[in-house]
Amino acid sequence: MRKIVVTAAALAAAGPAYAQEITLKPLAEARLRYEQVDQDDLADDSGALTARVRTGVSATSGGWSALVEAQGTLSIAGDHYDGLHGAATRPLINDPQDIALYRAQLQYRSPALTLTAGRQRITLDDERFVGAADFRQNGQTFDAVRAEWTPLKGLKADVSYAWSVRTIWGVDGHDARQQAVSGDNVFANLGYATPLGTLTGFAYLVDQDEAAVQGFRLSSQTYGARLAGSRPLAKDVKLFWQASYATQADYHHNPNDYRADYYLIDATLGIGGWKLGGGYEVLGADKGVALTSFQAPLGSVFKFQGWADKLVTTPPDGVRDLYGNLGHSWKGLGPFTAVSLQAVYHHFGSDRLVRHYGDEIDLLASGKLGKTTLSVRYADYQAKRFAADTSKLWLQVDWAL
Repeated sequence: MRKIVVTAAALAAAGPAYAQEITLKPLAEARLRYEQVDQDDLADDSGALTARVRTGVSATSGGWSALVEAQGTLSIAGDHYDGLHGAATRPLINDPQDIALYRAQLQYRSPALTLTAGRQRITLDDERFVGAADFRQNGQTFDAVRAEWTPLKGLKADVSYAWSVRTIWGVDGHDARQQAVSGDNVFANLGYATPLGTLTGFAYLVDQDEAAVQGFRLSSQTYGARLAGSRPLAKDVKLFWQASYATQADYHHNPNDYRADYYLIDATLGIGGWKLGGGYEVLGADKGVALTSFQAPLGSVFKFQGWADKLVTTPPDGVRDLYGNLGHSWKGLGPFTAVSLQAVYHHFGSDRLVRHYGDEIDLLASGKLGKTTLSVRYADYQAKRFAADTSKLWLQVDWAL
């Protein structure tokens, strides 16, 4: 926090920039969610009714802006284990109560350059490696400085240095689930628009420099490339694709000596309101030892490999995820706007020794009423040789100003 204050003071010294007219914009959003979890290897179920509120203000003057936003999470009712409180005899619902400074940042923006300093959200590409984890009530932010530079049309460099990761565990976080994890993290992207889509080269140096967090074993260096694009094939028909490769090795104080690879290939065909797609994602393994497989501790993990969250930490033998999805959306349906239905199927296996972990079906229905979004989500994981049968249900209401 001291680094944020020092950075803010240095930028504020620009003084004259703030003599211009200042535009204030309120920030407000709220979420109410009920989550229920049934896990076969635990005698009791978990149920949690939680609420999240974020509120703040942004001030803009010319190319300069400042933003402050607070966040609070309240556990209203239910019996569950939130990772910090309650008994681990119930399934985990990792939304502990919290009150915190969610964001506090200063930003300078010009047509070619954006500089952001302070506590901020950082989301890169599809959030596989660096993201905001916004599905969880507390979210994830970074104490960081970030530069986004577009020197030429179609070319963009994006580099961040983060000295602290503010985790989803909130003010009561401790031990392996800390409130914040310090370290010298560097996230670097260089993207170029090609006829086949945006080609991005990336380097992510993750420094989880806390002995309590897996004994430094989540520190890694990852280098890779990603191609993502789309092309219309006919009227109301469009093809979307993405492909990615990365290699990861130990970094900084990590006592493990390992190397593991990552692969992704994904395609989706959109026909009118329908979307049909599928893909294959591999988080590789090295020796079969814990935390020597490909890890992504700073990504928005809920978005990947099933909503049942059975593979948040990549198993020692890695993961192969073969998936398919089908969805349909309507601009309006009765009193609702932006209505969508989605179904996803996952077939999970190991990368090393090729074993069938299990299968999962995920279902989602959502729709908007004005500024309010209502959603129902369900996940069902059927275990074969990894973890236990698990089903999860979410009923959620989101509102944003």
